[in-house]
Amino acid sequence: MTFSVVARCAGSGMFGVAVASSSPAVAARCTYARAGVGAVASQNVTDPTLGPRALDLMGLGASAPEAVAILRATGGAMDYRQVLAVDGAGRSAIHSGGNALGLWAEARGEDVACGGNLLASEDVPARMVEAFGATTGPLGDRLVATMRAALAAGGEAGPVHSAGMLLVREVAWPVADLRVDWTEDCPVEALAALWTLYEPQLDAYVTRALDPSAAPSYGVPGDV
Repeated sequence: MTFSVVARCAGSGMFGVAVASSSPAVAARCTYARAGVGAVASQNVTDPTLGPRALDLMGLGASAPEAVAILRATGGAMDYRQVLAVDGAGRSAIHSGGNALGLWAEARGEDVACGGNLLASEDVPARMVEAFGATTGPLGDRLVATMRAALAAGGEAGPVHSAGMLLVREVAWPVADLRVDWTEDCPVEALAALWTLYEPQLDAYVTRALDPSAAPSYGVPGDV
């Protein structure tokens, strides 16, 4: 009931995850990323401990394929899990258990891995990888394009209701953690609109955290 992308921007070193699902609040339990380390999506009968474990392993020096192999060997009920990872060298890996729901598929390339379950078509992840490789610009823009490509390829077998995007960069916290937890409209398009609103302000929020005296105007009533 989920499709997602994990990716690295080779130019900036930024990592990101984007995800959509028919379930509510999908990004709250499926998206994980750590600056300088990598990005992970844990989905399909989700075990939220797998994302932090994979990032810990990669932080200790494991590649994405090594981290996913360790999870496959040591995680609980891995036949029900789907895990996607990308590391700091752009290596990607995916585990899809045999009991993944419905029609499931996966695809990956340098700097990107895509996967889903309960899909309308097994071509969805491959079209996502193609879209990521064909787009340029900020990583958030590329992730939005990738999610739109998933919808164009059929997306989930049923309607999707939630979506989210997580981005990390040089600081210890996410520079963007955008979520559409439930909508009867298209959550991917709602996420795209939210990113369009947020992206011009992203750097300002980082500056405010690091050095408020250098921060631009807050743009609220009473701010001079």
